[in-house]
Amino acid sequence: MQTYRLALIGFGNVGQGFAQILCEQGPRLEEQFGLRLQIVAIADTLKGNLYDPEGLDPAALLEAVRTSGRVDTVPAAFHGWDALRTIDEAAADVVVELSYTDLKTGEPALTHLRRAIAAGKHVVTSNKGPIALRYPELKTLAREHGVKIGIEGTVMSGTPVLRLAEELLAPAGITRIQGIINGTTNYILTQMESGMSYTDALAEAQEKGYAEADPSGDVDGHDAAGKAAILANLLMGGLLIPADVDRTGISALTSQDVAAAKASGERWKLIARVERVDGQVIASVRPTRLPLSHPLAAVSGAINAITFTTRLLGDVTLVGPGAGRLETGYAIVGDLLAIGGIDILPQN
Repeated sequence: MQTYRLALIGFGNVGQGFAQILCEQGPRLEEQFGLRLQIVAIADTLKGNLYDPEGLDPAALLEAVRTSGRVDTVPAAFHGWDALRTIDEAAADVVVELSYTDLKTGEPALTHLRRAIAAGKHVVTSNKGPIALRYPELKTLAREHGVKIGIEGTVMSGTPVLRLAEELLAPAGITRIQGIINGTTNYILTQMESGMSYTDALAEAQEKGYAEADPSGDVDGHDAAGKAAILANLLMGGLLIPADVDRTGISALTSQDVAAAKASGERWKLIARVERVDGQVIASVRPTRLPLSHPLAAVSGAINAITFTTRLLGDVTLVGPGAGRLETGYAIVGDLLAIGGIDILPQN
């Protein structure tokens, strides 16, 4: 049985989703894959900090958050360590970085990842900020220190788009990537096609929790631009940051625009596009009218999808959730399995 001791930096929706998976599926993961995942530390600026080398019960952590909004009410050997002390001193094999995303600086997650890697600890993150801004640097640093980085959750939550592309599609020769990689805007556009105004569709997206009170990160295309930079760098050898992505959001689209596309047998989607032009990797995010025959045109609601154009297979499209508590928590599980070199395919 292989055991990974985990220090979670941040215990918001993703961290709690991951803890829920351990509660419900931990025994199955141990039995089926021979991997025991043990949370030993949590550092969260709002919910508190605790560390116990003997391990923390994920059910107790979830109950504490449910009843008090904090985790430091759970008994543990140590309380009050901040994120950096937790990274430095906790006896953890993997640091799971789940703090808030900042696409301008990547902080504080970037400092957390650098510190963990320098300490010889594997890292897993769903935080697209540091990956969109500094992934080549982090990858080089990890190689120098003999550790691995898991980043599956940074683009399409638990839908394994990065692993599929890196491990199975790269040999087929990826020449272009097109995707719906922001569920909020896809939901808004779907509702507008059904007759809603942009304002009403946005308000409904906020009510359902798809959009933040300040929706600019989604509707202005910043979120999708960060993910496009990750796809460009990881899968096509680019050296882009989000500011390099040609970006236009959906806020200028009107009901008349949507109706005109519908009348022409087309549908508006916010499409992230990555391709190589004249030897340079370029990326864009912009509203695009797609024919209804296009595989991305049929993807509605908050679902994400991505189409890889390859030399040997033609177009390959993957559809799945792009957000969610359990969904992104699953991405953490998948990365930990990969770091452990565990073959998830059944053995004959």
